[in-house]
Amino acid sequence: MKKPILVTAALPYANGSIHIGHLVEYIMTDVYVRGLNMCGEEAYYICADDTHGTPIEVNAQKAGVKPEDFVARFAKEHVADFESFEIAFDHFDSTNSEENKKWAFEIYERLKAGGHLTEKPLEMFYDEQEKRFLPDRFVKGTCPFCKTTDQYGDVCESCKRTYQPTDLVDPYSVVSGTKPVIRSSTHLFVDLSRFASFLEPWVRADGRMPTEIRAFVDTWLKDGLREWCISRDAPYFGFEIPDRPGKYFYVWLDAPVGYISATENWAKKIGDLDRVNLYWRRDGARIEHVIGKDIVYFHTLFWPAMLKAAELTLPSRVHVHGMLQVNGEKMSKSRGTFVNAKTFRDHLDPSYLRYYYASKIGPRPDDIDLALGDFVNKVNAELVNNLANLVSRSASFIKTRLGGRYGKLPAGVETEAERTFVAEKTKEAEAAYRNFDLQTAVRCAVEIGDRGNKIFQDAMPWKTAESDPAGTLATVTLCLNLARAATAIIAPVVPSIALRIYGILGLDGAPKLISEATLWDLQEREIGEPERIIDRITLKQVEAIIEASKPAESGDRTEKAPEKAKKAPAEKPAPKKESKVEAPPNEGIISIDEFSKVALKVGLVKNAELVEGADKLLKLTVDLGEAAPRTIFAGIRAAYAPEEVIGKRVAVVANLAPRKMRFGLSEGMVLAAGPGGADIQLLTVSDAAKPGSPIK
Repeated sequence: MKKPILVTAALPYANGSIHIGHLVEYIMTDVYVRGLNMCGEEAYYICADDTHGTPIEVNAQKAGVKPEDFVARFAKEHVADFESFEIAFDHFDSTNSEENKKWAFEIYERLKAGGHLTEKPLEMFYDEQEKRFLPDRFVKGTCPFCKTTDQYGDVCESCKRTYQPTDLVDPYSVVSGTKPVIRSSTHLFVDLSRFASFLEPWVRADGRMPTEIRAFVDTWLKDGLREWCISRDAPYFGFEIPDRPGKYFYVWLDAPVGYISATENWAKKIGDLDRVNLYWRRDGARIEHVIGKDIVYFHTLFWPAMLKAAELTLPSRVHVHGMLQVNGEKMSKSRGTFVNAKTFRDHLDPSYLRYYYASKIGPRPDDIDLALGDFVNKVNAELVNNLANLVSRSASFIKTRLGGRYGKLPAGVETEAERTFVAEKTKEAEAAYRNFDLQTAVRCAVEIGDRGNKIFQDAMPWKTAESDPAGTLATVTLCLNLARAATAIIAPVVPSIALRIYGILGLDGAPKLISEATLWDLQEREIGEPERIIDRITLKQVEAIIEASKPAESGDRTEKAPEKAKKAPAEKPAPKKESKVEAPPNEGIISIDEFSKVALKVGLVKNAELVEGADKLLKLTVDLGEAAPRTIFAGIRAAYAPEEVIGKRVAVVANLAPRKMRFGLSEGMVLAAGPGGADIQLLTVSDAAKPGSPIK
């Protein structure tokens, strides 16, 4: 019997907003868990806010609120951000809970009973101005090994070596900026070297972690494991150690314990309390951790040692991902590349970012570069022009030109070749999801979409619909079965888009299994209603996100004052009279009575075609809520491919006199903005607006 899979992501710290760097991990883990479930596994996604530590205690004090209230604010914000990016935790918890305290105390008692704890004085940095001992992350200085400046007091981000805060060269307090002094304080330590004989084979087990990461961990093992301090001095927001008044558990003791306590609270929520013991005490599940490579030491050495001492279930896999860069550089607030989740979603559909990240993430811990130009091109070329285009153009064609029902699939070699291809890609995609190779799964869907689009384009159904309706219908039916296959495969990546596509295809609900790609059951049944799936994005939209993310004081966001504002007036101007503004003589001003003669209505573009012999025109079939759709010729060909406008709700001048053209009769006008040519944007309206609704 297969074990269920409990997947965790590293706990976000409740000290700030979720940004696009954080989202790499939470999106990729969400895609992974969705993919596992759609491969027939039983997988669960558990996470929690990490709520303890000096940073939260200090920042809550600065904000003038209790630490509990401080973390509650960010918990609410984090949940909203995750939900907006379709990150579907089975349970999201907090480490500031009675359950977490209980488990932290149990592990502490087991460490103590096993003789793994020692107590001794520790020389620590002390901030005389702030009158507090400084934990390792509140001291910075120069790395004693590679001499990189501005490094934290526990590990160098450059050479990855660990050290004691007092090893730093030229240290300074992060709290006050002053040079700290050294004072002695008694603390508790776990002797990790006692776990070396267990950790070495555990680390080297096949599939435990990426090969590149294992090489790092092997270096730490060969260098010899050090004692690990698990206590901190007051003031500190966290759990006070039961038999050590005034001492608190270091956040890195109770933070990973949050994986267990969150499981317990989830088990309570679903009414199956035994599940926490089944998973964590009786080895009844595969535990998998997803982390960034900056916290490898904690999850591959310290955390397994604690679990071993407490006789709890050890993780079967630690998947490590790389860090996010933007345009090849570290995220930067001054450059506007430190983008919060909310800022992104206020400008663009989160599906774009989910797609891009998944298309870049493989099983290795490589860094991910969010190159803005590549982001725009990849999303447009693959998600919009490939998948959305195939669905929109094919579904609209059947709905408007071929009776609204699927036909039979073409008989013979053509369909069999596609069946074989889809079967191979489905198998490849399932293996990729299981191996955390998201980019390969995405590529499988794109390749199927490419096949469907090529078949549609080569067949030119707009030319054969009248002369061979049955053959044309069979071909377009084949295209939509390929679209369905691509959608089933990519559903873990863009779940809301997959749900929308299934509705257009006439299917209920969302894809449930990757294997639905091979069903080929879209035949001789009603198709759904075509609708907008997702729009192309422009570099200007992405640049607007960057601009919105720059700090207000940044010179890049300072608007230049108009020339008139720079010059002081020669004399005080006379006060202006409140009077009706007269229009300049040649501004083309019209009265409200004249404007009221224009009937603007919502039009749903049901179909779009190229117009032979017209380089600038597209022939649109537009539903205005009337008995029959209208034909409108629009000069937007340089800016839009036909498939890009199908399903859009546009603004239409509905009472414009019909215009007879050599290509046919144009029965209205769609509105667009821009100077023309390729630089033009259709004016669209909300999907909630019904065709024919007046625009006022």
